[in-house]
Amino acid sequence: MNYRIFITGSGIADEAMQLLAGENCITEIGEPGDTPADLIRKLGNFDPHALIVRQGQITAEVQNAAQSLKVICKHGVGTDNIDIKAATNRGIPAMFTPGQNFETVAEHTLALILALARQIPFQDKQIRNGIFDKKSFGGLELLGKTLGLIGYGRVGRRLAELVSPFKMNVVVYHPSHADEPASGYISKVQHAADVYPQADIISLHCPLTDATNGMINSESIALMKPGALIVNTARGAIVNEGNLYDALKEKRIAGAALDCFETEPPAADNPLFHLDNVILTTHTAGMSDHSTKNVGLAAARNVLDILQGRQADMEAVLNREVVQ
Repeated sequence: MNYRIFITGSGIADEAMQLLAGENCITEIGEPGDTPADLIRKLGNFDPHALIVRQGQITAEVQNAAQSLKVICKHGVGTDNIDIKAATNRGIPAMFTPGQNFETVAEHTLALILALARQIPFQDKQIRNGIFDKKSFGGLELLGKTLGLIGYGRVGRRLAELVSPFKMNVVVYHPSHADEPASGYISKVQHAADVYPQADIISLHCPLTDATNGMINSESIALMKPGALIVNTARGAIVNEGNLYDALKEKRIAGAALDCFETEPPAADNPLFHLDNVILTTHTAGMSDHSTKNVGLAAARNVLDILQGRQADMEAVLNREVVQ
């Protein structure tokens, strides 16, 4: 049987496309800016058996536009843009690709931390503008500083390992309260509010939920050290961007690095763009030569397992009750 696979957003790695083609799948790729209305129209016309989700809101209405839909798989790990309940109500497995890109997210996060601490983008801008000013430089040395992690899944744990040569103290709040092992330089606390006053750098690695939506706001920022740095490579809506902008402009905190935004792509007039103590990347923390291929292949294999009647990788199934 020829299965129809619709891929939302930016497409997937060539290796994954070749895998699908080798299984006689017919694929169609959407556009990064597709709205739910766009997706409803495209899915209604194509009627896919499977969705591989890069971007776009996969609402109940979007899912219902695909009458033949049998499986949904997120290309990555953040599934807040998929209505899992709606999929469950239709008996459709909703899947993701755990463990495929945590290394590159952790490395990207470390790169942002170092770039913030050493003010590298600002120095680059200054020298390109003809300003060679060493006197006003005030870079941060990581040795002995405290890193606060909000979330301690694969990415958070790997980041904690990567900073160990800097002999940083690591303070962890894990919203799920799972009991992962921690090395001696890592301490766990029961509340996010216990992290903020201790941390020189706060790095976000939690999923977007009702509890974490907007958790970095004026109230939490008020608990932070005056020179704190914030890094977000998780989900944009965890940070209230308006409150963050005010704190950065007023130098209440020293800097921030964001790989994700409340609205993506962010508006061209986003005020954060005008601040020199902000580093921005285009939601690419999870992308690298290895991870993009591995995530695409995992997503392709996940949907093929369901469509071809093989045993699914249960670690990748979010609504296990619909999988027999």
